[in-house]
Amino acid sequence: MVDLSVNIAGIKFKNPVLTASGTYAYGWEYKDFLDIAKLGGIVVKGTTLEERQGNPAPRLAETPSGLLNAIGLQNSGVDNFIDGHLPRLAGVDTAVIVNVGGSTTEEYTAVVKKLQKQKAVAAIELNISCPNVKQGGMACGINPESAAELVRAVKPLCDKPLIVKLSPNVTDIVSIARATESAGADALSLINTLLGMAIDVETQKPKLSTITGGLSGPAVKPIALRMVWQVANAVKIPVIGIGGISTWQDAVEFLLAGASAIQVGTANFIDPLTPLKIIDGLENYLTRKKLNKITDLIGKLQIC
Repeated sequence: MVDLSVNIAGIKFKNPVLTASGTYAYGWEYKDFLDIAKLGGIVVKGTTLEERQGNPAPRLAETPSGLLNAIGLQNSGVDNFIDGHLPRLAGVDTAVIVNVGGSTTEEYTAVVKKLQKQKAVAAIELNISCPNVKQGGMACGINPESAAELVRAVKPLCDKPLIVKLSPNVTDIVSIARATESAGADALSLINTLLGMAIDVETQKPKLSTITGGLSGPAVKPIALRMVWQVANAVKIPVIGIGGISTWQDAVEFLLAGASAIQVGTANFIDPLTPLKIIDGLENYLTRKKLNKITDLIGKLQIC
C-alpha cells in the first residue's frame, strides 16, 4: 500500500486528484458514473452572489487538442448553492472546494461571508480572472497590485483555506503569485484558461458569441506545466496544477514540477472516469518506483 494523501493549507486530501471548477458541475451529478468519494476533492463550478445565465450560445467550440468556452460563469447563485447543492455534497467523504467569482470586491466578499458559515465547505478557491467592473472590465488578476488588493479584502473574512486561482493571460505570473502570497493566500491553483478564438470559414463568423473565449485541454498543458514549475519555485505556499491533465503521466509531470495536487478539467467531458484512472495510475507508478508516499514526488524534477 502506498500513501496518496497530501496536506494543503491544513486540509488532508486522501489523494492529490481534484476536479476543476466548471467541468464537474456541483459534483453530485457524476454519482451515477463513479464513486465521487474516491476523489481527493471536488471544486464546484464558479459561484457568484446572484444567479447568472451566462453568455448566449454558441459558447463552446472544439479546437485541435482543446476546447474553447465562453460559458460566462453560469450558476445558480450562492444562496441556491447553499440551499440546494451543498446538502447533497455534505455527506460525501471528500473535500468540497467552492470557486468564487465576482465583478467587484464587494461581490467577492459577500459570497465568501456566506460560504464561511458552511461546515461542508473545506476551502475557497478565489477566481481572480473575473472582470472587475470598477476597473473598466479589466480582470483583477492581471496585475500584482489588484490581485493582492482583492486577496487582502477577502482573507480577513475567511478562516477557511483561501486558494487563489491565477490567470495565465499575463506577462509575469510569478509576480502575481508572489503578490497574492504576500496578501495572505494559503495556496495557489494554476492555470485558468488561455484567451483564444476560432472562426467558421463558411459563415466567416466567430464560433463563439463572445468572439473570444477560454482555451483548455491538452493543448495548454506545456504552458500550464511551465507556469506551475515557475511559481512552485518562487513561493512557499502549496501550488495546485491545472491545465490539460488527462492521464496519470500528466499528473506525475505536474507533481514533479512542484504541484502538491492537480485538478482534472476538460478530460472529464471525454471520460468522467478520468480522475479515478489517474488515481489508480499514480498508485501503480509509486509501487513500480518503490516509493511509499506521493509526497516523495512533489518538486523532485531532476535538472541536469
